[in-house]
Amino acid sequence: MQASDFLFPKDLEATPVKLKKILFIGSCLSEAYVNYYRKKDSDISVDHILFNNAVDLPEKDIEEIISYDLHYVQLPLRSVLTDGFIRQADSQNRYFDWTGYGKSFIDRMLEKALEYNKKSGILTLVSNFLVPQGVTAASLDRSELSDDISHVVRELNAYLIQAVASYKNVFVADVDMIANSIGKSYFLDDTIVFHSHGSMIYPDWAAHERYPYWTAPDSGRIDDLPDLLEIHPNKTYEYFDAVYRQIVAAYRTVHQVDMVKLVIFDLDNTLWRGQLAEHYKPGEKWPYFDGWPLGVWETVQILKRRGIMVSISSKNDHDYVVKHWQDAVPLGFIKFDDFILPKVNWRPKAENIMETIKQLSLTPKSVVFVDDNPVERESVAAQVPGIRVIGSNPFLTRRTLLWAPETQISKITEESSRREEMLKAQVERENAKATMSRDEFLQSLNTEVDVWSVDSTESPSFSRVLELVNKTNQFNTTGERWSVDDYVSHFTSGGRVYGFRVRDRFTDYGTVGVVFIKANEIIQFVMSCRVLGMDIENSILIEMINSIRSSDADGHIIAKFVETPSNTPCRQVYSSIGFEKDGNDYVLDANKTLGSSVVKLNWLQ
Repeated sequence: MQASDFLFPKDLEATPVKLKKILFIGSCLSEAYVNYYRKKDSDISVDHILFNNAVDLPEKDIEEIISYDLHYVQLPLRSVLTDGFIRQADSQNRYFDWTGYGKSFIDRMLEKALEYNKKSGILTLVSNFLVPQGVTAASLDRSELSDDISHVVRELNAYLIQAVASYKNVFVADVDMIANSIGKSYFLDDTIVFHSHGSMIYPDWAAHERYPYWTAPDSGRIDDLPDLLEIHPNKTYEYFDAVYRQIVAAYRTVHQVDMVKLVIFDLDNTLWRGQLAEHYKPGEKWPYFDGWPLGVWETVQILKRRGIMVSISSKNDHDYVVKHWQDAVPLGFIKFDDFILPKVNWRPKAENIMETIKQLSLTPKSVVFVDDNPVERESVAAQVPGIRVIGSNPFLTRRTLLWAPETQISKITEESSRREEMLKAQVERENAKATMSRDEFLQSLNTEVDVWSVDSTESPSFSRVLELVNKTNQFNTTGERWSVDDYVSHFTSGGRVYGFRVRDRFTDYGTVGVVFIKANEIIQFVMSCRVLGMDIENSILIEMINSIRSSDADGHIIAKFVETPSNTPCRQVYSSIGFEKDGNDYVLDANKTLGSSVVKLNWLQ
C-alpha cells in the first residue's frame, strides 16, 4: 500500500474532490513538487513562486489570489537556520541559541509568505520541516542540545504550529510525519548533503558524477560510482504523491466534505473479540483484549474529543450488556454511558439506526456504521441510503476512523466540544414536547435568541459560522458551501452576515444559525436542526425582514431557495410567514404584515 492511501484513507470518501488550481510558495523543493504534479496530472494548474528568504511576494490583486483552491507555503530550513549552523566548531557558534534564532526567522518569513492569505483569507497550508536523520549531537549524552540539529528542528516544528495559529485559515501540513512513515532513508538527501539542506535524492542522482570532466580518462577516479538505486530503493515520488494526497485531505477537512458527525458501533467482534453472552462466561477462558480492541476503544474517545458522536446498534440483551460490560472492556477505556442513544435490542439494526439518526436530527450521509457482519452491513447500507459502512477488517477500523479526512476537524469550537451535551438536551426537550400541546411546550421553553452581525473573517464567531454553513444539509435554503474567499467577496460587495445562538431551560445550544443578506435579498438561511420545532426559524426571519425593511424604502424582499435532496425541513420556511413563490425564488410584498416572535430576541453589539 502506498503511503498516500495508508496515511489518508479514502474508505469514508463519498464525494470526490478535484482540485483545479494550486499556488506553491517556497524553495527549490516546492518547485520539485510543482514539476512532478504538472507531469502527473495535466488537468490541474500548479503555479510556483520561488521564496528562499523573507522577501516580498509579487503583487497580485485579490481576484487572482482567490482564483486558487489553496496556497501551499514551504519555508526552506536552510533559510531559517542559515549556513552558519554548519560551522558548529567555531567558538562563537558553539553555544549560540539556534532554536531562538530559527523561531525569529520563522516569524519574519511567515509575515512575508502569508501576505496573500492576510489579504484574502484563502486556505493556506504551511509545511513543516523534515527532521534530519541519524546522529547529529556532539556526544552520546546529548549534553549540548544547541548543536543537535534534530532537536532544533523538532523545536522549530512545534513552534511553527503556534506561529500559524495567529493567522486565519492557515494550517500546518505535517510532511515530517509522511517522511517518517515512508522512511527518510529512501529519499532525504542528508545522507549526502548537509543536514539543513532538506531536499530529495532523485533516482538519477549519480548523473551529477558523470559530467564529461569526471568521466575523462584523466579524472583520477579509480572506481566507477554506482547508481543510488543499487544502494537502496528510491521513494521520492511516493513521498510527492503522499504530500499531494495530504493537500487534498486537508482541503476536504477544511471544507467539511463528507464530514462524519456520528459513528455507530456494533458490539460483538466489533468493540470486543467474540460474543459477550457466549465467550465471557465464568470459569472459561475469555478472549484476549489486547491489540485492535484497545485501539478501537481509544478511537472512541478521540472521536468524542473531536465532537463526533458515538452510538451503539447491537442485537443483544440490553440489561445483560450493561451488567457485563466490564467483562469485555476491563480497563475502563470506554463505558456504556460514553455512547449517545445506544440501541441494544433484537430489532433490525437498520430500524435502530434510522431512529437514532432521526432523534439526533442528522442525515444518513453524515453517519458511519461499523459492524463485522457483512450481512448486517449490506442490510443497513440498503435500507439507510447514504450511510457509510465499514468493519470487515478489525485491523483497518482504527486507522480509517482516525486518519480519514472526513473525521478530522479544522478547529475545535465551543459548539463542537459541547455537541454531545447539547444533543442529549435536545432529546430531553423532545421527550418533554410529547407531553404538552405545542403552545404550552413553546411557552415552557423560556427560549432566548442572541443575534449579532458577523462583519468580517476576523470576527470572533467566524470560525463557527464557517463550520456551521459548510456542514449543515437539512435546514440549508440553498445547500451552498462558503469558502473564506466567498465571505470576503460577500463583505466587499456590501453583503451582511448574521449569526445567532439559542438557549432554553434545557441547555445553551451555542451558535446554531447564519443568515446571509445583500440589499433586499435573503441569500441563504442556515440553521442547525437541533433547534427545529422551537419556532426559532420564523422568529429569526421576522427579525431579518424588519431589518431589511428599515433600510429599504421599497420593502420588497426576495428570498433565494434551491431545493436539494436533503433540505426538506426548510422547504416551507418562507411560505409559512407569507412569501409567495416566484420561479425559483420567494417574494414578500412590501405591505405584507408579519406575525410576532414567540421567543425573546437580543441584539448583541
